[in-house]
Amino acid sequence: MKEQEKQHKRRVRYKGTHPRNYKERYKELHPEKYPETIEKVIRKGSTPVGMHISICVKEILDFLQIQPGQKGLDATLGYGGHTKEMLKCLNGEGHLYALDVDTVESAKTKERLQNLGYGEDILTIKNINFRDIDKVCEEVGKFDFVLADLGVSSMQIDNPERGFTYKKEGPLDLRLNQKKGTSAAERLKEVTQEELEGMLVENADEPYAHEIAEKVIAKLRRGESIDTTTKLQQIIEEALEFIPLKERKEAVKKSCQRTFQALRIDVNSEFEVLYEFMEKLPNVLNEGGRVAILTFHSGEDRIVKRAFKELKRAGVYSDVANDVIRPSVEECNYNSRARSTKMRWAIKA
Repeated sequence: MKEQEKQHKRRVRYKGTHPRNYKERYKELHPEKYPETIEKVIRKGSTPVGMHISICVKEILDFLQIQPGQKGLDATLGYGGHTKEMLKCLNGEGHLYALDVDTVESAKTKERLQNLGYGEDILTIKNINFRDIDKVCEEVGKFDFVLADLGVSSMQIDNPERGFTYKKEGPLDLRLNQKKGTSAAERLKEVTQEELEGMLVENADEPYAHEIAEKVIAKLRRGESIDTTTKLQQIIEEALEFIPLKERKEAVKKSCQRTFQALRIDVNSEFEVLYEFMEKLPNVLNEGGRVAILTFHSGEDRIVKRAFKELKRAGVYSDVANDVIRPSVEECNYNSRARSTKMRWAIKA
């Protein structure tokens, strides 16, 4: 019997002159094939879909002072941009461990780094939460340097199937690891109005927390489902209809950002994870070991700042950052997602 020829699968086509949705941006999703397109997107001050531009790379490397032969930990692997730069500093000597709960993205990152020549001899990637750094330390020993970038990767934000942004239609999920835990849609079904209001205030300083929580719970009580990003966005718009029209668009935008942030923090227990990480951190560092942490909102920064200062007073750290380090104006112009970044550091006594 004659073997049937495989049909040629055409790439996704898009209407007009520019791709609009996630799947149509096939060039951005394959940066190794279309470097000119990637460069053009970045020059415009945008982050290519499916990529993540690392923040404060120079500031991090200047502080960590990585030397060949050292052992380090990237507690939040993501797209691997920081990891790659730290590996360069090791110059083939020593070892870097990297953690990430997102099994989908970490597998892609591992392949990218292996293609650059960074194999198991110098890089080990583990699919565990960075709250478990003590378990890693028990297995491999203490570290000379540690980095934790607490931001959500652009790959997760850009992919509508992950539900991290109100700007794109997708399931209201927001989990960093979609194989574990409860989605944001399911979480909303569990909370009371008082709990939701408290979540919005505590996790995102939302000024219209009462109005949004009241509207969300009212919809759910009427049997309406809130299972997509756009449904939640529409509810927030309805909750803020009392705001004057000329101010409403900007208010809705900011409240959507804060509401999605608050839900993401809750669904992934981000504050609890960070508290646990900060508590265990000194015990995984060698004497003189250095740690740098990037935060992206005030709640995270407060936790890091307080932990560093308290442990310096206790003599655990010999020195900590007195002031936050921020990305340069040039970097913020180049990468708009860097604008809210704050970096703090500490040195183990």
